[in-house]
Amino acid sequence: MTSSFDFAPLFPAGLPAPSARWTGLAKYSFVGGNNDSEQVPLDELIEATNTVLRREGRSLATYGLAHGPQGYLPLREFLVTKLERDAGISCTVDDLLIVSGSLQALDLVNATLLTRGDTVIVEQESYQGSLTRLARLGVNVVGIPLDKDGMRMDLLASALADLKRRGIRPKYIYTIPTVQNPTGSILPESRRTELVRLATEYGVPIFEDDCYADLVWSGQRPPAIYAMSESGGVIHIGSFSKSIAPALRVGFVVAPWEVMSRMLALKTDAGSGALEQMVLATYCKPHFSTHVPALTKALRSKLDTLMEALNEQFGTAAEFEEPKGGIFLWVKLPDQVDTLKLYQAALAAGVSINPGPEWSTNKDHSASRLRLCFASPTHQQIRDGVAVLAEVCRKEFGVPARSGNVEKRA
Repeated sequence: MTSSFDFAPLFPAGLPAPSARWTGLAKYSFVGGNNDSEQVPLDELIEATNTVLRREGRSLATYGLAHGPQGYLPLREFLVTKLERDAGISCTVDDLLIVSGSLQALDLVNATLLTRGDTVIVEQESYQGSLTRLARLGVNVVGIPLDKDGMRMDLLASALADLKRRGIRPKYIYTIPTVQNPTGSILPESRRTELVRLATEYGVPIFEDDCYADLVWSGQRPPAIYAMSESGGVIHIGSFSKSIAPALRVGFVVAPWEVMSRMLALKTDAGSGALEQMVLATYCKPHFSTHVPALTKALRSKLDTLMEALNEQFGTAAEFEEPKGGIFLWVKLPDQVDTLKLYQAALAAGVSINPGPEWSTNKDHSASRLRLCFASPTHQQIRDGVAVLAEVCRKEFGVPARSGNVEKRA
């Protein structure tokens, strides 16, 4: 429907740029946090849905299923057990809030703690959704460089000391410590200890985003930073988007009541989707611990296909550190490649990628980098999509040179 009414003068300053109309996924889609459709545990979810609806479906007539604003009690009970077992977090159901995906958690934490002109510390390469939110809020962002083990603590210490000298106390240190987005690194326990020490020393809370923490190839992860902090100055968020399915839109927050009570007052949606919570709780209790290893095995296999395809098509022109888990690979192309321009050219050829500058506080450092999500496409789509991407890179930037290719061996 077209409108002759002009809304433009009514829009307040500072709105995000308008969205384009949805035109569907690219033929070869390496973007977004989409997962492997073959790994969605469909039969068990159908069974869980039938079971829980028959048992307590009439409770849908009451907001929050009469379980209060923090979410469906059996799901919070499952999370208490899971977080203790997997992340070393000791918490109660009262420390947990179920939210509509971890993006709502980001919004609630930011709304609780931030105002325009505040300063936060983040990893130099970080989740695009976090960076765009902070920019929209008018918050000053200090990016800390990473190495293969995640955020560098020496540079964090320098940044904190410098900010203190200038009379600035950051509102939080945001980190994705377990399968970092986009680099795929895991912050070792020794660095987590140092991070907690520095945060305590400077009186700055830690905002721990653990959304990818279930997808570790080894199945072993360091304890959550939340579990290591004795002062309670950590807010921890997680999600079922990567472990079960992103379209369910179920995430969670673990936080001290002082913060939780403020977030609850800001969560004005009358509760996150109840049916999703009911189904997840019923499914996860018997199946979660066997589902995740099967999922990570399938994802690991797709990562191998992606790395092989990059080596075959790009040779030494594509550099990357093998991630320790997750659904994405952070790739460095030669310096002459501008991945913002590559994004447009590749999209015209049917390949969607995430250009590096959108995932970094240092646009120049990430100008020739890109993030490739490998969970959603099939193995054949990965191989074909990388071949198309290489052809676009050759045409647009002369990379890779044909002589630099690694020959495919039979």
